[in-house]
Amino acid sequence: MATLKQVKNIKLVICDVDGVLTDGKIIYDGNGIESKNFDVQDGLGLTLLKKCGIMTAIISARASDVVAHRAKDLGIDHVYTAAYPKINAYRALVKDLKVDDRHVCFIGDDLPDLAVMKQVGLAVAVSNAVAEVKRVAHYTTRRSGGSGAVREVVEKILKSQGLWSKILERI
Repeated sequence: MATLKQVKNIKLVICDVDGVLTDGKIIYDGNGIESKNFDVQDGLGLTLLKKCGIMTAIISARASDVVAHRAKDLGIDHVYTAAYPKINAYRALVKDLKVDDRHVCFIGDDLPDLAVMKQVGLAVAVSNAVAEVKRVAHYTTRRSGGSGAVREVVEKILKSQGLWSKILERI
């Protein structure tokens, strides 16, 4: 279980995509065009993080134009696609941003996320994550990937940092 200190000190939130920001399903039409379903509450949560000064990033093992469009739509600060192994992108990101591992939250669901999850201060598994990911997580969400799990984490971070009430005042 995550401690208040782990949650309170987060300065950067990194999400996997397939299975975290989406339900993990990849849809191709007859022309091979990919589409994904994203949860609007997760998107708002990531936008709220940014408004509160917490950096956001995506690290995905797959290359996807859909992810690039969604990240741009949400104003995600840093996007790494076709990043396998993910730990290399993670190391480059924290070095560039000069962020200590203990100030990073990573939200994942599957085996390629393990190396990063073992490095960060707050490792989060979505409720539909594989058992190996849940074992290394400091926190497992109640909600599933693609169904508000990211928003759940965002609210925990913002509430622990005393920022949630400020958001509610502005809405």
